[in-house]
Amino acid sequence: MKSQLRQVMRSGKFMVGFCTFAAILLLVVIYPIFNPGDPLQMIGMSSFIKPGTYISIYDSLDLELHNIARFRLPGAAESRIDSRLSFENRLEILNYLILAGVSEDDIDIEDTEELLAFWRQEYDPSRMIGNTNAERRNFGRLDNRLRGLLDSDDYQVMEMNTDTGEYEHKTDVNEMDYVNISDVANTIHLPLGTDNFGRDMLKQLVAAISTSLQIGLLAGTIATLIGLALGLFAGYVGGIVDEIIMFITNLFTVIPGIVLLILISYSIGQEQRGVATVAVVIGLTGWVWTTRSVRSQVMSLRNRDHVSLSKLSGHSLPRIIIQDILPYIASYVLMALVLQISSAILAEAGLSMLGLGPKTTEVPTLGLMMNWAMTYTAHMRGAWWAYYPVVLVIALISFSLNLMNTGLDQVFNPQLRD
Repeated sequence: MKSQLRQVMRSGKFMVGFCTFAAILLLVVIYPIFNPGDPLQMIGMSSFIKPGTYISIYDSLDLELHNIARFRLPGAAESRIDSRLSFENRLEILNYLILAGVSEDDIDIEDTEELLAFWRQEYDPSRMIGNTNAERRNFGRLDNRLRGLLDSDDYQVMEMNTDTGEYEHKTDVNEMDYVNISDVANTIHLPLGTDNFGRDMLKQLVAAISTSLQIGLLAGTIATLIGLALGLFAGYVGGIVDEIIMFITNLFTVIPGIVLLILISYSIGQEQRGVATVAVVIGLTGWVWTTRSVRSQVMSLRNRDHVSLSKLSGHSLPRIIIQDILPYIASYVLMALVLQISSAILAEAGLSMLGLGPKTTEVPTLGLMMNWAMTYTAHMRGAWWAYYPVVLVIALISFSLNLMNTGLDQVFNPQLRD
């Protein structure tokens, strides 16, 4: 065992994969310590803020940008909005407000200030308001247009009064002014910018990695345990037990796994699809190839001398499987678990891209981030930071796990040893 462990540590492929995966885990563990908070909290009213931007925020629960015109409509700004807010836009706002539950009698589309106040109060991009995805995307584009109309060249720098606990106006900053970042209260840096909801992409990405790894670990463990149990009994017992298990396995083999995932996820419903539920669904549909592989390994072991001697000694079936067969395939089971985790992460990403992943109001996942970027047309707006980092992380996780599996295979598979 020690010699095999030394061989594993000397395997170049395994160490490269292990170090890559360890670096990702280190980021997941350390980053939230220095940057606590809800990863789905909006920190700015603007969509797709570019990477590297510094913004000043309130140190409070709402965390909104200090845009003067965002909260008040001076006369000049109101006149500008009155002239640029088209009648079609007003009707779109009216349609959204009615769908959001506001009484039509309370809405006057001619009163610009009141109409925008209603919009600011009711609009929430995370709410599934609209009959189709196209209509929901149209509401998102409308919100972006309204934000553009409300943009002001001046920003307020606010500072908390330690005696009263309230924010006080410190100074105004013109958009073209050079400002020392240290002079601006409550300033944060956005290395990866924000997404379409105005949320910190880096904080969200770290949380999504953590959630996707949890899904991968849970789903991979479930699939490996099911495949291991079925493979052990089918390979050792044989006969009618083997035929029944292989019949079920072949049925699952013929039906593509992604089809089963889509059907099961769709039947569960959006509100019931939590992280654990999605992981269980993936695990229950991903055990097929593990079963077939374990079965073939056990069939080559069941007639060996030590197993035959255990049979003659009258040992029970569970003891023979656990003590005489399982230790010989333990390394193979470990490799299967690594691949199952990788496959589960990719499966979750695929489901979420189709809108069948975990519900969007709880925690982010890598797949959900891709879904949000696609739904809100980040690729058409040139907001590459909304999807490229996610794609890169998915690729790195898959690459590192598969490289670790290859390294383990070279150590434990005699046919691949140098």
